[in-house]
Amino acid sequence: MCKKKKEKHPKIESFDVDHITDPTFLSYLDNDELDILANEIRTKIINACSIYGGHLSSNLGVVEATIALHKVFDFTHDKLLFDVGHQCYTHKILTGRPLDNLRQKDGTSGFQKRSESSYDHFEAGHSSTAMSGAIGMAIARDLNKEDYDVVAFVGDASMMNGESLEALNHAGLLRNKVIFVLNDNEMSITKPVGSISKIFRKMKLSPRYIKAKESYKRLMFRTRFGYFIYRITWNLKHKITRHLISNNMFEEMGFAYIGPVEGHSFKDLEKAFKKAQELKQSSVIHLKTTKGRGYEASENDKTGNWHGVSPFDVKSNLPLKSIDPNLLSWSEIYANLTYDIMEEHLDTVLVTPATLLGSGLQHLFAKFSARTFDVGIAEMHAFGLATGLALNGKLPIISIYSTFMQRAFDQIIHDLARMNLGSIILVDRAGLVGADGETHQGIFDEAFLLNVPNVTVAMASSPSIAKAIYLESLSTKQPVFLRYPRLYVEISQANNEVITLSRGEWLIEHRDPNEKVALITFGPLVEELKPNLPNNITLVNAIYQKPYDKNVLSSLLNYQRIIIVDAYGTEIGFPLFIEHELRRLGYQGQIIIRGIKTEFIEQATIAEQAKSQEVDEKSILALVKETITDVK
Repeated sequence: MCKKKKEKHPKIESFDVDHITDPTFLSYLDNDELDILANEIRTKIINACSIYGGHLSSNLGVVEATIALHKVFDFTHDKLLFDVGHQCYTHKILTGRPLDNLRQKDGTSGFQKRSESSYDHFEAGHSSTAMSGAIGMAIARDLNKEDYDVVAFVGDASMMNGESLEALNHAGLLRNKVIFVLNDNEMSITKPVGSISKIFRKMKLSPRYIKAKESYKRLMFRTRFGYFIYRITWNLKHKITRHLISNNMFEEMGFAYIGPVEGHSFKDLEKAFKKAQELKQSSVIHLKTTKGRGYEASENDKTGNWHGVSPFDVKSNLPLKSIDPNLLSWSEIYANLTYDIMEEHLDTVLVTPATLLGSGLQHLFAKFSARTFDVGIAEMHAFGLATGLALNGKLPIISIYSTFMQRAFDQIIHDLARMNLGSIILVDRAGLVGADGETHQGIFDEAFLLNVPNVTVAMASSPSIAKAIYLESLSTKQPVFLRYPRLYVEISQANNEVITLSRGEWLIEHRDPNEKVALITFGPLVEELKPNLPNNITLVNAIYQKPYDKNVLSSLLNYQRIIIVDAYGTEIGFPLFIEHELRRLGYQGQIIIRGIKTEFIEQATIAEQAKSQEVDEKSILALVKETITDVK
């Protein structure tokens, strides 16, 4: 009796990716259908990023790998952790989240978010955290006598970070099985940095070799005898290479190494993932992928411009909203000031931990190649490096985002501040940051810096003041933190006459001899408020948050009310610090504090976030007018 053939489902030629509810349907698809699905998901990601902005290239490169992971593993049971988290767009689509209102207020998050879906087992906006989290999950699983796989999907640039190497070092000693998927696209945001990336490049699949191997395989598979010869030569090749070639770094550390694997081949991916699934030990699956695959502009990008994008036109590759040529970002202002300073002061050395592009430092690296260093995703090392420079006659300038500076808290305290070393830290993206949401807000550094001895903290309200405090910091023999927001100013302001400021100096503006209310604030908000402030209020521009201007603060002791506003840090940072100092000086009047609440602020535009926190111009003006009205 002959066996009945298994019926095949009709070939699927298109998918409605907006209405996928879960990934269970993947098990029924063949590789051709998976290719169709991958192309449609790519189109969806491109369109979503073109409308809302987002992390484009990193997501386009991992479409096949993410689909294959969901086909082989069951992530209602198994655990999937994306390192950084910005590689998760395909994962979101497959788990019922079609990228509607991506990164917008009340929309889909650009990162894994546990409150969004039971498929999100982890959250991260910073790199190199997934491996440690995965090991913890695996240990907990085994202690609980449970049975599931833990998969950490890690970018090659993340492997160069200290936390990843610490985790890898620990995992090699454990019997708790973890599957590490290394997504090697030979890029981080831009080109990779460091010697570890060179090791990955040596583990490279030659396209010519792949093509020759496939041609040979097709030829030999035409006959039974050819297949027999192919198997003999295949086994012989592997025995010879295993004998002649030493283990790679992962095998030396105790992991089963699978790869390199063609990261855009469903056949190869499924084979590799199933092998790791069957193994009893921890493994590293080394994928070779193309960042930005499927969209020509992002695929050919070597500068990082397509890593994270603003809304753009898909056909022309041009931004939908061009930046007003009359505007300059604060990042550009400080980059230009740094250029001028490095040109004049030959003892300066610029260090950045993989934020070169975002902070607009390309022209500095081109001009001062011997004195500029991008250390990659290694914030702790960036500050440790600065320590060594400062101890040996150099003035280190560190350019870093506020959210990433948190990772170097120990080096700031233990090294730079404790030894009181002259250094300048440019804190980009200070304050509210918008669509990246909770993981990237730059609101926490101010409070911890105010509590660190020997440091200076300042924030300019205008480009001319920015230049003044930057120049002043050159002669200050201690760590100086210059904070600035993710905002723009008019170029005309950047051409203002240079002013001179001493360390700790505030600017005070009296408008009426009978003033009874004073407003203390700082940053660009000062310039926003000036045109519409009532005349009967004293405006204090607290340029230096630390040290504060004791003379100006003392001059306010007879005022009935003092309003302290901080739109770039939490309310328990500068406002609480100044309230304490006012009371210590003997102030008896009413103090009104307005700052950002100490909470994780969700994604929205910067304007929407400022409004919700009541630190926008309109809310502060309303507070001022209400306060003045109540004063007799």
